[in-house]
Amino acid sequence: MTVKIVEVTDKSSLEKFVNFNIKLYAGNPYHVPGLVEDELMTLRKDKNPAFEFCESIYFLAYKGDKIVGRIAGIINHKANKTWNQQYARFGFVDFTDDEEVSIALFNAVEQWALQKGMNGVHGPLGFTDLDHEGLLVWGFDQLGTMATAYSFPYYMKHIERLGYVKDQDWKEFKIQIPKEIPEKHRRISEIVMKKYGLKIKKFKKTKEIWAYARKIFELWNEAYKPLYGYSELSEKQIDYYIKMYIPMLRLDMISLIIREADDKVVGLGITMPSLSKALQKAKGHLFPFGWLFLLKALYGKGEILDLYIMGVLPEYQNKGINALIFYDLIPIINRMGFKYAESNPELEINHKMQSQWDYFDVKHHKTRRAYIKHLK
Repeated sequence: MTVKIVEVTDKSSLEKFVNFNIKLYAGNPYHVPGLVEDELMTLRKDKNPAFEFCESIYFLAYKGDKIVGRIAGIINHKANKTWNQQYARFGFVDFTDDEEVSIALFNAVEQWALQKGMNGVHGPLGFTDLDHEGLLVWGFDQLGTMATAYSFPYYMKHIERLGYVKDQDWKEFKIQIPKEIPEKHRRISEIVMKKYGLKIKKFKKTKEIWAYARKIFELWNEAYKPLYGYSELSEKQIDYYIKMYIPMLRLDMISLIIREADDKVVGLGITMPSLSKALQKAKGHLFPFGWLFLLKALYGKGEILDLYIMGVLPEYQNKGINALIFYDLIPIINRMGFKYAESNPELEINHKMQSQWDYFDVKHHKTRRAYIKHLK
């Protein structure tokens, strides 16, 4: 039976595109499905402000009347300009273990990229760094997180057979939470607060954090600017993410490091209880009961938390700000009963970020990879 590639052009086929991931991984104990509603917002050109500087195309693969794969082609023109390249991205990729399917899907994206004047394709990447990045290539027996995408081991074999090679890797770590603040962190924290005129900002009510919401994403832009494929968030994107993320944060699990002289955010740590099990129960939908599973996970007791965002302004990096964040958060998360933390993916070449784990009991347990294929 031959593979038929169909471009997604309407609401119905876009919903099929999103739901294919959930159906393909149904019952898999390590896959964490996203929320269908959120992914639809990300992919819709009339909803996601990234389309100010991005363009995309989505394909479904059929065998007969059955969907057997999906893939998105994305061109982030801002990122291409920043990095002086002419690359398309592939993302939102899933397929059955069938070489005919993977060949057809990637060929569709590559031909589209060539038609758009691109000379390479890399990924998996989304529109921005807040979308899923990297293909899981090691750690297939580990539960995923809300911020990452699971993939079957055969994905990497198919992609490599198609001529894609490693471009960058990200590492993920499982960190045992110490019962006490490491003495070095305590000592450094007291020194840096006094030396640089810093304070730890905490919040009791959601309305208190709104004044800092834009400052958080401004720090994100500065701290992540040098990292692989980064595309600076626009004002409209910042507004979009503020509305999406700020209301769902646990205020007591946020640590903002503020410069007292001008109230500037110079460091931040945003942590959350792991929502992985709750998302598995929700099966991609907030209703009728998905919201209840998520709410219980967010405010109930659990053993694992996610280190969702860690960031420090470039001029304050290597000056002890990370120690100050842990100085604030370790007693709080200990009182809540957490035992382990999951890091977000960290570029393997980002030694500054990984050095922060030197004083913790840490296990590298997952690796993700961005692949690249040059077309000309």
